[in-house]
Amino acid sequence: MTLPEIDDAGRRARLGTRHLLATRADTVEDVADAVLGLHATDPATVFLSACARLRRPSIAEVEAAFYERRTLERLLCMRRTMFAVTATTAPVVQAAAGAAVAAKERQKLLAFLADGLGWDADRLAEVERATVEALRRRGEATAVELTRDVPALREQVVVAPGKRYETRQNVSSRIIRVLATDGRMRRGRPLGTWLSTQFRWEPTTPWPELDPARARAELARRWLASYGPGTEADLKWWTGWNLGHTRAALAATGAVPVELSTGPGLALPDDLEPVAEPEPWAALLPALDPTPMGWQARDWYLPARHRPRLFDTAGNVGPTVWWNGAVVGGWAQRADGEIAWELLDDVGADAKAAITREADRVASCLDGARVIPRFRTPLEKELSA
Repeated sequence: MTLPEIDDAGRRARLGTRHLLATRADTVEDVADAVLGLHATDPATVFLSACARLRRPSIAEVEAAFYERRTLERLLCMRRTMFAVTATTAPVVQAAAGAAVAAKERQKLLAFLADGLGWDADRLAEVERATVEALRRRGEATAVELTRDVPALREQVVVAPGKRYETRQNVSSRIIRVLATDGRMRRGRPLGTWLSTQFRWEPTTPWPELDPARARAELARRWLASYGPGTEADLKWWTGWNLGHTRAALAATGAVPVELSTGPGLALPDDLEPVAEPEPWAALLPALDPTPMGWQARDWYLPARHRPRLFDTAGNVGPTVWWNGAVVGGWAQRADGEIAWELLDDVGADAKAAITREADRVASCLDGARVIPRFRTPLEKELSA
């Protein structure tokens, strides 16, 4: 039996349209749902990824989604990575991926506290209850304010005892992190600008509990709708699931085999026909953007020869320049705010003009703010110098 074929051009056409790069969105919520979640390990990524896909890019609009409408939530979920997902998508993501991460984080915390302080699960539960109650009384609080209300949070553990880098660490940050991972508190406005990594904390209630297997099937279906066609290995890598969970979730979606340039793949049954090529498009995407990080096998949109300059040694992608569904270069912001970019492929005058317009768009969105990616890559360092 001959499998349906979906070539690289068809995959790139889907990417441009479905990831809102060839056609942009009106709301941050539409952006987050289109890519299933915006990477949020680096605070700047959420804002720049959203602005790259909005018709009217606005830092303030992303902040409003987080802190006023509360329609965007940060979750530690797929691959133990922080994502910003919509409040309607959050229960699915939490049940499919976040809950397992939360359970592992709790196990590690209990081992850390037992070894360092002799705490058991009951003692941790007591401190967690006191912390949540203190937060509810305040309405919002910083970690420092919570330690004033709950003295146990100030207790310290010796980290790396006997090593030259031995240090003492308050337990507060680890306990608060696990409470957030469980969905018992959420990050509010940062203490500084939108680029800050220090947040106020707000009370919340845990997400509705969904059946994990059904949630994994739904997340797999949404991934195929946004990122498909793809491979079993792509989905396993993107979610962080084991092979059994990946295969069961894919089977539940009714995905059908297809032939890709890289070999066997999978697509939803209604996604087998050719799709129309969008109008030519360019984009400047930030470090850790969900599009370049959406698949494990990347040759169809990112040539292997470019990876040494665009990725760090841990596999984190830096800022990328796109033309019609393929990575063709990288970019950075210099100290004076200028957006500098370099092409790694010859793409012609029309592409260069479109990329220049996108660079101006990024500069306008930043409005003088200085962004340095948390994970720096060779080309980004070269261009920013």
